[in-house]
Amino acid sequence: MDLNITWFLLVFVLLGGYAILDGFDLGVGVLHLFAGDEFERRVHLNAIGPVWDGNEVWLLTGGGALFAAFPVVYATVFSGFYLALMLLLMALICRAVGIEFRGKVESLRWKRFWDMVFGISSLVAALLLGVAFGNILRGIPLDEQQNYAGTFFTLLNPLALLIGILSVALFTLHGALYLVMKSEGDLHERLRKWVPGLWVAVVALYAAATATTFFVSPFLFTGLLNQPLFWVFLLLVTWGMLSIPVASAANRGGLAFIGSSSLIGGIMGLSAVSLFPRLVPALGNLANSLDIRNAASTPRTLKVMLIIALIGMPLVIIYTAYIYRAFKGKVKLGHESY
Repeated sequence: MDLNITWFLLVFVLLGGYAILDGFDLGVGVLHLFAGDEFERRVHLNAIGPVWDGNEVWLLTGGGALFAAFPVVYATVFSGFYLALMLLLMALICRAVGIEFRGKVESLRWKRFWDMVFGISSLVAALLLGVAFGNILRGIPLDEQQNYAGTFFTLLNPLALLIGILSVALFTLHGALYLVMKSEGDLHERLRKWVPGLWVAVVALYAAATATTFFVSPFLFTGLLNQPLFWVFLLLVTWGMLSIPVASAANRGGLAFIGSSSLIGGIMGLSAVSLFPRLVPALGNLANSLDIRNAASTPRTLKVMLIIALIGMPLVIIYTAYIYRAFKGKVKLGHESY
């Protein structure tokens, strides 16, 4: 295994970690739009309050790793997706402002406004992340100089929009399972009743997205059955998909949440195996694609950055594990709560 392959894996690990951790944050935000009263809204906010900003660090780290290891990919994708990424950035900023501002004024109208900001921005962020990822799986138009050759509306294609909707459904299910672990009483029971419907939506959308991808991007499936990691991640997806309804019906919220985490991680893993060695396939002409060779930094840069990553990543993991352990258990509202 060389440095280029190592960094390909690291980038997907970071992005997969972000999808799992911030995915339930975004899902809780979507569910916040359907909260029944002020108590439930406060439970939503305090369930993610100690962890949401730490979860978003994984996105920053993933973007930084992409910039350091594959700067050509960073330049091409961020320039081609510029407007979409600005909308995503605005959504992430708005949801953070919504969380922090809603409790600053004792006014029902004020709180409801920021509740809507938080919920809608979470929904938009989840959708845009899925649309961006869907475009990578589909391939984007690149010229011979590997520059983006499309427009903003090129990104709004059927496959990308379908994967965007799947992203919203998957994160909402993930968020519901997280809230099941963190809530009690009527809210807990109602969320448990929502899980089967959300699960059915995710299964149906995932099947539709997979079938559509097979016809739109057949290169992703070439030689896939001969890859051992494909079977590993397929098993992870299958186990995650089947464990969610079983664990939820048995009221084992922790196991159901692990199942949804496995499902998201498995989907990211399958995507990585399908794309490898490409990072950004070129739509219509795969010869123009950006891959782990033609888009990488110099070997010295990759080596130095790997040393930094091997020092920093364990610290991030230890910190994340500590925070989740410190704030485990059901949400208890107090005077210092959101």
